[in-house]
Amino acid sequence: MYFTILHQMQFSTIVGQDEIKQRLINTVKDNRVSHAQLFLGPEGSGSLALAVAYAQYLSCEDKLSDDSCGICSSCRKYQKLVHPDLHFSYPFFAKKSDETSLNYIEEWREAFLANPYLSLDIWRGYLQAENKQANINIAECHQIIKKLSLKPFESAYKIIILWLPEYLDKEGNALLKIIEEPQPNTLFLLVAQNQDQILNTILSRTQLIKIPCVKDDVIKEYLMAEHHQTEHAASEIAFLSNGNLTEALAMLGENDSSYHDMFVNWLRMCYSNKGATIMDFTETLAKLGRENQKNFMRYGISYIRECCMILAGAGSLVHLPATELDTAQKMTKVMNLPMAEAIGNILEKAHYHVERNANPKILFLDVSLQIVSVLNFKIIPKGNQYIPG
Repeated sequence: MYFTILHQMQFSTIVGQDEIKQRLINTVKDNRVSHAQLFLGPEGSGSLALAVAYAQYLSCEDKLSDDSCGICSSCRKYQKLVHPDLHFSYPFFAKKSDETSLNYIEEWREAFLANPYLSLDIWRGYLQAENKQANINIAECHQIIKKLSLKPFESAYKIIILWLPEYLDKEGNALLKIIEEPQPNTLFLLVAQNQDQILNTILSRTQLIKIPCVKDDVIKEYLMAEHHQTEHAASEIAFLSNGNLTEALAMLGENDSSYHDMFVNWLRMCYSNKGATIMDFTETLAKLGRENQKNFMRYGISYIRECCMILAGAGSLVHLPATELDTAQKMTKVMNLPMAEAIGNILEKAHYHVERNANPKILFLDVSLQIVSVLNFKIIPKGNQYIPG
């Protein structure tokens, strides 16, 4: 299990985001609850968890000043996601055209309660959907309208949380009337990652709540306190995750490698153009396993990004630990900004191909040779195709 507290979805269980929590609480205290709100935040920011905690707070029968009580009848039902006035809609992988999210509600409850920092990839795994295309279909839109045509059963509000409205195609326009003129005490909470992919007709009818990435130091403290990580391990995972708590949680339990030492040694081999040593190192990388290979690439991308900031004169924005910062400053002596950007692009393409099961020996040897070319001959490579394993 990824999450420490599986059956409480109060504000206090959500990592960081204190300003957003207070803003949401104030809308209730000040009686300024908008009927259609868009929680917009990147993956791993906690936007879905915040929407559920907000809904629980709105429905709580004995609200505290800063959270729901967690023990009233309403909160107990929220803890199992079975409150009759709480509804969910989400992308799914329909086998038949008349399927709706209700066909997958048990899987949804299991997935969310196991990890409120749910991603589409994790959700895909629960549905064993492989590479099928996710969407929110017209049958689901009609189901939403049907659900929301009824009055609340128990609470002051009937609430629907619509996760990833980006997956509403033009069928989403069927929801416009009920979003614009809902039944009394009906709330739409949309939870999205990409504003540009949401239908403009829906976007214009919602109040926007922007949720930032989780800060590195917050992720670090959380991993140390709740997952018993060492300070070094927590710092490295926080750095690698780049503000994405979903990624940070997924990295727990991976091999305790020092990606920094490995990555810097790799760059040094490439700079020295030591062919035999590079060959041996690519063999080592090939044996790491796909998740560790992805984490290694992710570390390299983040590290090179920090080097780019140093080279661009924005060293004050760099947040590397002292020893890693010292190494990065030395690295910038042997490459300029275009070279660093080229290496970053090479690593991003490599990460993409690792995810898609490229042959690791061929992939890492090819990447090594491209970095050799950049560092020694200032050759900026074109896109390459890698051979599947």
